[in-house]
Amino acid sequence: MRASRPLAALTGFALLGIALTACQDQASGQIVARNDGRVVQTLSNPSVRGCHRFPGGVTHVTNLTQSSLRMYTTRDCTVPAGGAYGFVDIGATDQVVRATGLWNSFDFAPE
Repeated sequence: MRASRPLAALTGFALLGIALTACQDQASGQIVARNDGRVVQTLSNPSVRGCHRFPGGVTHVTNLTQSSLRMYTTRDCTVPAGGAYGFVDIGATDQVVRATGLWNSFDFAPE
């Protein structure tokens, strides 16, 4: 039994859409960075690759993307000796612990 042309075309478009979404280089949504309640940066659909820096450090981060974030006190997404990174899950907000210092950079956690 042969498939009709409209059905074959629809199936082809659906598969193309799935493939394009799987290879996406951007996180859909926003990341809102605040410093003591004042918004200092809003990133829309940021790249999921590489390290991203905050201007001057931030005290709060709200993750409204579809990917989890790793937060760092360093400017280059590295963990200092004896330190650790923070984790902000999808749809969550994190407030930096005063003892660790401000968040200065982030990257996306591998899925």
